[in-house]
Amino acid sequence: MIWYSIVPEEMLWQFAPPAEPMPLKEIRLGGVLMEVELLGEEQARIVRLLDCELHHYLNPDYAPGRMIRYIPTLENDSKG
Repeated sequence: MIWYSIVPEEMLWQFAPPAEPMPLKEIRLGGVLMEVELLGEEQARIVRLLDCELHHYLNPDYAPGRMIRYIPTLENDSKG
């Protein structure tokens, strides 16, 4: 959404509650390093791809916003 106004942006957002930072984590799934938002037990949402080959960007399984099953392991925690 685009908001056009003569009111300065600082005045518009001064009463808005501060946004809480998302709990983000870097994981490697199928050889693709990605940043995910942890949502709860065994569930995460892909935020963005960090290190992958170009054809992975066209794979709908790795699309940002996609929900994935994430089970933390020692291997994942030591790499990401």
